[in-house]
Amino acid sequence: MVEQVIFKIDKKLKEQAMKKAKREGIAFSAVLKSATQAYVEDEFEVGLVYSPKLIRDVRAAQKEIREGKGLRGNLGELLKRV
Repeated sequence: MVEQVIFKIDKKLKEQAMKKAKREGIAFSAVLKSATQAYVEDEFEVGLVYSPKLIRDVRAAQKEIREGKGLRGNLGELLKRV
């Protein structure tokens, strides 16, 4: 059974990828299928990009924990206060 996948991608990036696939004589859909198969087989890895704000917040939290200022108590209750 074949399924259709719909997702959003930057127009310029899509155009560049389609042009490259055409130059190489490959259907763009074949490129996407190949990338998906490689991902499933752990031959393709997606890296996460963390925002500078998240990195600063995590470092600040780590510093507070090292200084003994970490929050204590029930996690569910603590999250309600955030």
